Amino acid sequence: ERAETGTGVTLSLQSSAGLEEMTLPELYRAAIDSIVGISATSADISGYYSGTGIIMTGDGYILTNAHIISGTDECTVTTSDGTEYDARLVGEDTQSDIAVLKIEASGLKAAAFGISDELSVGDAVAAIGNPLGDELKGTITNGIVSAMNRSITYRNHSMTLIQTNAALNEGNSGGPLFNMY
Repeated sequence: ERAETGTGVTLSLQSSAGLEEMTLPELYRAAIDSIVGISATSADISGYYSGTGIIMTGDGYILTNAHIISGTDECTVTTSDGTEYDARLVGEDTQSDIAVLKIEASGLKAAAFGISDELSVGDAVAAIGNPLGDELKGTITNGIVSAMNRSITYRNHSMTLIQTNAALNEGNSGGPLFNMY
């Protein structure tokens, strides 16, 4: 089901300049309430799909990967406190593998989104997500930025990516990669 695009919905980017570097436990505490689980089902494809998402706005706009929800019939978003919401698709770009969902909620903790151009090879990063589904939700892994601006073609789609050595597994798709700010 499609959701209408809200008027005035924007994604503000926050510079890390002048911010104090966080430890992994501090980052986890600061970010975990902005991470959601995504589950989707499809009768036609006979499948169940799970992944991770991140809260864009306090009123329920969620960012995830398009491949998690493409071709599915129903989608559920589960917040860090275990509350489940039916989600509607706002829009998706399968070329860049991005989707925006909308849930009917308020008072959610939106994540701070950084400026990727401020990253450098060797910077410490952490991923938080749901590897292999709900059983392992809220898992944090850490690593570094291994490379910037990696141009690859995957399934006939050209992408420019940030490469990391942080452990990522099926189910982490759609989730964030945080720097330590």
